[in-house]
Amino acid sequence: MAFAVPLWLALREDSADTLDDLDDGALFQMFHLTRPCVAFVADAVRTRTKDAALKGPAAALPVDAAVMVALNYYAHGASCADVLRRVGGRELADPAAVVCAVSEVLAGMADQFISFPLLRDAKSRVASEIERACGIPGALGVLAPAHFRIRASPYEKEAFRSFVNSLGYTTVVSQVICDAHGNVLSVERCCVGGAREQDMWEASFKGREMEEELHGPYWVIGGKGYRLSKHVMTPVSEPANDTEVRFNEAHAKIHDVIRTTLGSMKRRFRCLMQLGFAQEGSLDKKGDIIKACSVLHNLAKKFSVPAPPAAGRIEPLHPGNQTAGPFSVDPEALQARQELIQRNFSVGSTSKAPPSKANLGGGL
Repeated sequence: MAFAVPLWLALREDSADTLDDLDDGALFQMFHLTRPCVAFVADAVRTRTKDAALKGPAAALPVDAAVMVALNYYAHGASCADVLRRVGGRELADPAAVVCAVSEVLAGMADQFISFPLLRDAKSRVASEIERACGIPGALGVLAPAHFRIRASPYEKEAFRSFVNSLGYTTVVSQVICDAHGNVLSVERCCVGGAREQDMWEASFKGREMEEELHGPYWVIGGKGYRLSKHVMTPVSEPANDTEVRFNEAHAKIHDVIRTTLGSMKRRFRCLMQLGFAQEGSLDKKGDIIKACSVLHNLAKKFSVPAPPAAGRIEPLHPGNQTAGPFSVDPEALQARQELIQRNFSVGSTSKAPPSKANLGGGL
Protein backbone atom coordinates (compact mmCIF):
# COMPACT_ATOMS: atom_id res chain seq x y z
CA MET A 1 0.00 0.00 0.00
CA ALA A 2 1.35 3.46 -0.90
CA PHE A 3 1.02 6.03 1.87
CA ALA A 4 0.11 9.67 1.44
CA VAL A 5 2.61 12.42 2.21
CA PRO A 6 1.87 13.91 5.68
CA LEU A 7 -0.39 16.95 5.42
CA TRP A 8 -1.56 19.79 7.61
CA LEU A 9 -4.96 19.03 9.05
CA ALA A 10 -6.91 22.29 9.14
CA LEU A 11 -10.26 21.63 10.80
CA ARG A 12 -12.03 24.82 9.77
CA GLU A 13 -11.43 26.84 6.67
CA ASP A 14 -12.19 30.04 8.60
CA SER A 15 -10.26 29.18 11.76
CA ALA A 16 -6.63 29.03 12.84
CA ASP A 17 -7.38 25.97 14.98
CA THR A 18 -5.47 22.99 13.60
CA LEU A 19 -4.22 19.71 14.94
CA ASP A 20 -0.62 20.84 14.58
CA ASP A 21 -1.01 22.70 17.92
CA LEU A 22 -1.35 19.28 19.59
CA ASP A 23 1.72 17.26 20.46
CA ASP A 24 1.81 13.65 19.30
CA GLY A 25 0.74 12.32 22.70
CA ALA A 26 -2.35 14.53 22.88
CA LEU A 27 -3.28 13.65 19.31
CA PHE A 28 -2.93 9.93 20.06
CA GLN A 29 -5.13 10.31 23.13
CA MET A 30 -7.75 12.04 20.99
CA PHE A 31 -7.85 9.47 18.16
CA HIS A 32 -5.87 6.37 19.30
CA LEU A 33 -4.00 6.75 16.01
CA THR A 34 -0.72 8.43 15.12
CA ARG A 35 -0.41 11.66 13.16
CA PRO A 36 0.71 10.00 9.88
CA CYS A 37 -2.16 7.50 10.12
CA VAL A 38 -4.74 10.23 10.80
CA ALA A 39 -3.35 12.23 7.87
CA PHE A 40 -3.60 9.22 5.58
CA VAL A 41 -7.21 8.54 6.58
CA ALA A 42 -8.23 12.18 6.05
CA ASP A 43 -6.56 12.22 2.65
CA ALA A 44 -8.20 8.93 1.64
CA VAL A 45 -11.68 10.16 2.63
CA ARG A 46 -11.08 13.47 0.85
CA THR A 47 -10.12 11.61 -2.32
CA ARG A 48 -13.13 9.30 -2.01
CA THR A 49 -15.57 12.21 -1.62
CA LYS A 50 -14.37 14.31 -4.56
CA ASP A 51 -17.16 13.00 -6.77
CA ALA A 52 -19.76 12.34 -4.06
CA ALA A 53 -19.88 14.69 -1.07
CA LEU A 54 -20.54 13.54 2.48
CA LYS A 55 -24.23 13.28 3.35
CA GLY A 56 -26.38 15.28 5.78
CA PRO A 57 -24.83 17.71 8.30
CA ALA A 58 -21.35 16.41 7.38
CA ALA A 59 -21.70 18.09 3.96
CA ALA A 60 -21.49 21.50 5.67
CA LEU A 61 -18.10 20.69 7.21
CA PRO A 62 -14.67 20.50 5.61
CA VAL A 63 -13.87 16.84 5.02
CA ASP A 64 -10.98 16.93 7.51
CA ALA A 65 -13.32 18.25 10.21
CA ALA A 66 -15.88 15.51 9.62
CA VAL A 67 -13.14 12.86 9.71
CA MET A 68 -11.84 14.20 13.04
CA VAL A 69 -15.32 14.03 14.59
CA ALA A 70 -15.70 10.41 13.44
CA LEU A 71 -12.21 9.27 14.49
CA ASN A 72 -12.71 10.79 17.93
CA TYR A 73 -16.05 9.00 18.31
CA TYR A 74 -14.52 5.66 17.25
CA ALA A 75 -11.72 6.06 19.80
CA HIS A 76 -13.91 6.98 22.78
CA GLY A 77 -17.51 6.05 21.96
CA ALA A 78 -18.52 9.70 22.34
CA SER A 79 -17.62 13.06 20.82
CA CYS A 80 -15.17 14.95 23.03
CA ALA A 81 -15.75 18.65 23.72
CA ASP A 82 -12.29 19.65 22.50
CA VAL A 83 -12.83 18.12 19.06
CA LEU A 84 -16.29 19.67 18.73
CA ARG A 85 -14.83 23.05 19.74
CA ARG A 86 -12.19 22.75 17.04
CA VAL A 87 -14.77 22.06 14.33
CA GLY A 88 -17.19 24.70 15.61
CA GLY A 89 -19.24 22.68 18.07
CA ARG A 90 -22.02 25.23 18.49
CA GLU A 91 -22.69 24.95 14.77
CA LEU A 92 -22.61 21.14 14.79
CA ALA A 93 -26.14 20.18 15.73
CA ASP A 94 -25.84 16.44 15.06
CA PRO A 95 -22.38 14.87 15.58
CA ALA A 96 -23.92 11.38 15.29
CA ALA A 97 -25.04 12.14 11.73
CA VAL A 98 -21.49 13.21 10.87
CA VAL A 99 -20.15 9.93 12.27
CA CYS A 100 -22.69 7.97 10.19
CA ALA A 101 -21.72 9.83 7.01
CA VAL A 102 -17.98 9.28 7.48
CA SER A 103 -18.55 5.65 8.51
CA GLU A 104 -20.43 5.01 5.27
CA VAL A 105 -17.47 6.36 3.28
CA LEU A 106 -14.88 4.40 5.26
CA ALA A 107 -16.96 1.22 4.99
CA GLY A 108 -17.03 1.76 1.24
CA MET A 109 -13.23 1.75 1.27
CA ALA A 110 -13.16 -1.84 2.55
CA ASP A 111 -12.46 -3.03 -0.99
CA GLN A 112 -9.12 -1.19 -0.77
CA PHE A 113 -8.03 -1.98 2.78
CA ILE A 114 -9.74 -5.30 3.65
CA SER A 115 -8.72 -7.93 1.13
CA PHE A 116 -9.27 -11.68 1.16
CA PRO A 117 -6.43 -13.47 -0.68
CA LEU A 118 -7.48 -14.03 -4.28
CA LEU A 119 -4.29 -14.58 -6.27
CA ARG A 120 -2.33 -17.81 -6.03
CA ASP A 121 0.71 -16.20 -4.40
CA ALA A 122 -1.43 -14.36 -1.85
CA LYS A 123 -3.30 -17.54 -0.92
CA SER A 124 -0.05 -19.47 -0.58
CA ARG A 125 1.46 -16.76 1.64
CA VAL A 126 -1.53 -16.55 3.99
CA ALA A 127 -1.81 -20.36 4.24
CA SER A 128 1.94 -20.72 4.89
CA GLU A 129 1.83 -18.13 7.68
CA ILE A 130 -1.05 -19.94 9.37
CA GLU A 131 0.71 -23.28 9.01
CA ARG A 132 3.91 -21.85 10.53
CA ALA A 133 1.84 -20.47 13.41
CA CYS A 134 -0.04 -23.65 14.32
CA GLY A 135 0.82 -26.56 12.02
CA ILE A 136 -2.56 -26.68 10.24
CA PRO A 137 -2.00 -26.47 6.46
CA GLY A 138 -4.20 -25.10 3.69
CA ALA A 139 -6.10 -22.42 5.66
CA LEU A 140 -6.91 -18.99 4.22
CA GLY A 141 -7.99 -17.41 7.48
CA VAL A 142 -9.53 -17.70 10.92
CA LEU A 143 -13.32 -17.37 11.09
CA ALA A 144 -15.47 -16.15 13.99
CA PRO A 145 -18.60 -14.16 14.86
CA ALA A 146 -17.75 -10.72 16.27
CA HIS A 147 -20.34 -9.65 18.83
CA PHE A 148 -20.74 -5.99 19.83
CA ARG A 149 -22.88 -4.99 22.79
CA ILE A 150 -25.92 -2.75 22.34
CA ARG A 151 -28.52 -1.43 24.76
CA ALA A 152 -32.17 -2.41 24.82
CA SER A 153 -34.83 -0.50 26.72
CA PRO A 154 -36.26 -2.63 29.56
CA TYR A 155 -39.70 -1.70 28.22
CA GLU A 156 -38.92 -3.04 24.74
CA LYS A 157 -36.91 -6.20 25.39
CA GLU A 158 -39.61 -8.41 23.93
CA ALA A 159 -39.56 -6.39 20.71
CA PHE A 160 -35.81 -6.83 20.42
CA ARG A 161 -35.51 -10.43 21.61
CA SER A 162 -33.72 -11.33 18.36
CA PHE A 163 -30.78 -9.19 19.48
CA VAL A 164 -30.19 -11.39 22.56
CA ASN A 165 -27.24 -13.73 21.97
CA SER A 166 -26.71 -17.18 23.45
CA LEU A 167 -25.02 -15.66 26.53
CA GLY A 168 -28.17 -13.69 27.34
CA TYR A 169 -27.25 -10.08 26.49
CA THR A 170 -28.10 -7.86 23.52
CA THR A 171 -25.60 -7.55 20.67
CA VAL A 172 -25.18 -7.17 16.98
CA VAL A 173 -22.83 -9.57 15.23
CA SER A 174 -20.71 -9.59 12.08
CA GLN A 175 -18.81 -12.50 10.55
CA VAL A 176 -15.06 -11.75 10.53
CA ILE A 177 -12.07 -13.54 9.02
CA CYS A 178 -8.48 -12.61 9.90
CA ASP A 179 -5.00 -13.90 9.05
CA ALA A 180 -2.28 -15.21 11.36
CA HIS A 181 -1.10 -11.65 12.10
CA GLY A 182 -4.51 -10.25 13.01
CA ASN A 183 -5.15 -8.41 9.75
CA VAL A 184 -8.87 -8.38 8.92
CA LEU A 185 -9.47 -10.19 5.61
CA SER A 186 -13.26 -10.10 5.48
CA VAL A 187 -16.18 -8.45 7.32
CA GLU A 188 -19.73 -9.40 6.37
CA ARG A 189 -22.99 -7.57 6.99
CA CYS A 190 -24.22 -6.81 10.50
CA CYS A 191 -26.87 -9.18 11.94
CA VAL A 192 -28.92 -9.37 15.15
CA GLY A 193 -27.07 -10.93 18.07
CA GLY A 194 -29.25 -14.04 18.10
CA ALA A 195 -28.12 -15.06 14.61
CA ARG A 196 -26.40 -18.44 14.44
CA GLU A 197 -22.86 -18.69 13.09
CA GLN A 198 -23.68 -21.46 10.64
CA ASP A 199 -26.65 -19.55 9.21
CA MET A 200 -24.49 -16.44 8.83
CA TRP A 201 -21.77 -18.44 7.08
CA GLU A 202 -24.20 -20.03 4.63
CA ALA A 203 -25.75 -16.65 3.81
CA SER A 204 -22.45 -14.74 3.55
CA PHE A 205 -20.66 -13.84 0.34
CA LYS A 206 -17.44 -15.46 1.55
CA GLY A 207 -19.21 -18.59 2.73
CA ARG A 208 -20.91 -19.10 -0.62
CA GLU A 209 -17.64 -18.43 -2.48
CA MET A 210 -15.74 -20.96 -0.37
CA GLU A 211 -18.38 -23.68 -0.50
CA GLU A 212 -18.77 -23.22 -4.26
CA GLU A 213 -15.04 -23.90 -4.66
CA LEU A 214 -14.28 -20.38 -5.97
CA HIS A 215 -11.19 -20.20 -3.73
CA GLY A 216 -9.89 -23.68 -4.44
CA PRO A 217 -9.11 -26.49 -1.97
CA TYR A 218 -8.57 -24.27 1.08
CA TRP A 219 -10.11 -24.08 4.55
CA VAL A 220 -11.02 -21.35 6.97
CA ILE A 221 -10.59 -22.27 10.64
CA GLY A 222 -13.83 -21.94 12.58
CA GLY A 223 -15.01 -22.69 16.10
CA LYS A 224 -17.67 -24.97 17.56
CA GLY A 225 -20.54 -22.83 16.27
CA TYR A 226 -19.79 -23.96 12.72
CA ARG A 227 -20.29 -27.31 11.04
CA LEU A 228 -17.31 -29.15 9.67
CA SER A 229 -17.36 -28.91 5.88
CA LYS A 230 -14.96 -29.15 2.98
CA HIS A 231 -13.99 -25.54 3.61
CA VAL A 232 -14.56 -24.94 7.36
CA MET A 233 -12.09 -26.67 9.69
CA THR A 234 -13.60 -27.16 13.16
CA PRO A 235 -12.06 -28.80 16.25
CA VAL A 236 -12.72 -32.44 17.08
CA SER A 237 -15.68 -32.37 19.47
CA GLU A 238 -14.58 -35.43 21.47
CA PRO A 239 -10.88 -36.16 20.86
CA ALA A 240 -10.20 -39.89 21.15
CA ASN A 241 -6.39 -39.89 21.25
CA ASP A 242 -3.29 -37.74 21.74
CA THR A 243 -3.09 -36.96 18.03
CA GLU A 244 -6.55 -35.39 18.04
CA VAL A 245 -5.74 -33.58 21.28
CA ARG A 246 -2.65 -32.04 19.63
CA PHE A 247 -4.77 -30.96 16.66
CA ASN A 248 -7.34 -29.33 18.97
CA GLU A 249 -4.55 -27.50 20.80
CA ALA A 250 -3.21 -26.17 17.50
CA HIS A 251 -6.73 -25.20 16.42
CA ALA A 252 -7.34 -23.35 19.70
CA LYS A 253 -4.06 -21.44 19.46
CA ILE A 254 -4.65 -20.15 15.95
CA HIS A 255 -8.30 -19.46 16.71
CA ASP A 256 -7.17 -17.36 19.66
CA VAL A 257 -5.69 -14.91 17.13
CA ILE A 258 -9.15 -13.68 16.20
CA ARG A 259 -10.13 -13.26 19.86
CA THR A 260 -7.01 -11.15 20.34
CA THR A 261 -7.69 -9.23 17.13
CA LEU A 262 -11.26 -8.37 18.14
CA GLY A 263 -10.04 -7.42 21.61
CA SER A 264 -7.42 -5.15 20.05
CA MET A 265 -10.08 -3.46 17.90
CA LYS A 266 -12.34 -2.84 20.90
CA ARG A 267 -9.42 -1.48 22.88
CA ARG A 268 -8.49 1.01 20.13
CA PHE A 269 -12.05 1.81 19.02
CA ARG A 270 -14.05 1.92 22.22
CA CYS A 271 -17.27 2.72 20.39
CA LEU A 272 -17.31 -1.03 19.64
CA MET A 273 -17.70 -1.72 23.36
CA GLN A 274 -21.20 -0.20 23.21
CA LEU A 275 -22.81 0.45 19.82
CA GLY A 276 -25.87 2.30 21.02
CA PHE A 277 -29.46 1.08 21.25
CA ALA A 278 -31.24 -1.83 19.61
CA GLN A 279 -33.32 -0.17 16.93
CA GLU A 280 -35.19 -1.48 13.93
CA GLY A 281 -33.42 -0.40 10.77
CA SER A 282 -30.16 0.43 12.58
CA LEU A 283 -28.18 -2.63 11.44
CA ASP A 284 -26.79 -0.95 8.33
CA LYS A 285 -25.52 2.05 10.32
CA LYS A 286 -23.96 -0.18 12.98
CA GLY A 287 -22.50 -2.35 10.23
CA ASP A 288 -20.87 0.71 8.63
CA ILE A 289 -19.23 1.60 11.96
CA ILE A 290 -17.95 -1.98 12.42
CA LYS A 291 -16.57 -2.08 8.89
CA ALA A 292 -15.06 1.42 9.23
CA CYS A 293 -13.25 0.36 12.41
CA SER A 294 -12.03 -2.78 10.62
CA VAL A 295 -10.56 -0.60 7.84
CA LEU A 296 -8.89 1.61 10.44
CA HIS A 297 -7.60 -1.45 12.34
CA ASN A 298 -5.80 -2.67 9.22
CA LEU A 299 -4.40 0.81 8.57
CA ALA A 300 -3.20 1.07 12.18
CA LYS A 301 -1.30 -2.20 11.72
CA LYS A 302 0.21 -0.92 8.45
CA PHE A 303 1.38 2.23 10.22
CA SER A 304 2.60 0.23 13.28
CA VAL A 305 0.40 2.32 15.58
CA PRO A 306 0.86 1.24 19.22
CA ALA A 307 -2.09 -0.01 21.24
CA PRO A 308 -3.77 2.53 23.54
CA PRO A 309 -3.91 1.92 27.31
CA ALA A 310 -6.35 -0.77 28.39
CA ALA A 311 -9.71 0.52 29.61
CA GLY A 312 -12.46 -1.73 30.86
CA ARG A 313 -12.90 -5.45 30.38
CA ILE A 314 -12.80 -7.02 26.93
CA GLU A 315 -15.24 -9.92 26.88
CA PRO A 316 -13.95 -13.27 25.59
CA LEU A 317 -14.76 -14.56 22.12
CA HIS A 318 -18.36 -15.69 21.87
CA PRO A 319 -18.35 -19.46 22.55
CA GLY A 320 -20.62 -20.38 19.65
CA ASN A 321 -24.34 -20.34 18.92
CA GLN A 322 -24.79 -23.77 17.42
CA THR A 323 -27.50 -24.79 14.99
CA ALA A 324 -30.51 -26.23 16.77
CA GLY A 325 -31.47 -29.85 16.18
CA PRO A 326 -29.50 -32.78 14.77
CA PHE A 327 -27.47 -32.41 11.61
CA SER A 328 -25.35 -34.75 9.53
CA VAL A 329 -21.61 -34.29 9.09
CA ASP A 330 -20.24 -34.39 5.57
CA PRO A 331 -18.35 -37.75 5.48
CA GLU A 332 -15.86 -36.40 2.92
CA ALA A 333 -15.06 -33.43 5.15
CA LEU A 334 -14.72 -35.73 8.17
CA GLN A 335 -12.30 -37.97 6.28
CA ALA A 336 -10.30 -34.99 5.01
CA ARG A 337 -9.92 -33.62 8.54
CA GLN A 338 -8.90 -37.01 9.89
CA GLU A 339 -6.27 -37.43 7.17
CA LEU A 340 -4.93 -33.95 7.89
CA ILE A 341 -4.71 -34.75 11.61
CA GLN A 342 -2.89 -38.03 11.03
CA ARG A 343 -0.52 -36.51 8.51
CA ASN A 344 0.39 -33.43 10.55
CA PHE A 345 -0.20 -34.21 14.24
CA SER A 346 0.61 -37.87 14.76
CA VAL A 347 3.84 -38.84 16.54
CA GLY A 348 6.69 -38.64 14.06
CA SER A 349 4.87 -36.31 11.65
CA THR A 350 6.99 -33.67 9.97
CA SER A 351 4.90 -30.72 11.27
CA LYS A 352 6.42 -28.62 14.02
CA ALA A 353 4.77 -28.47 17.39
CA PRO A 354 2.27 -25.59 17.66
CA PRO A 355 3.93 -22.42 18.99
CA SER A 356 3.01 -20.62 22.17
CA LYS A 357 0.46 -17.77 22.09
CA ALA A 358 3.32 -15.28 22.33
CA ASN A 359 4.37 -16.24 18.80
CA LEU A 360 0.93 -15.68 17.24
CA GLY A 361 -0.03 -12.41 15.58
CA GLY A 362 -2.67 -9.80 16.48
CA GLY A 363 -1.39 -9.00 19.98
CA LEU A 364 -3.22 -6.42 22.08
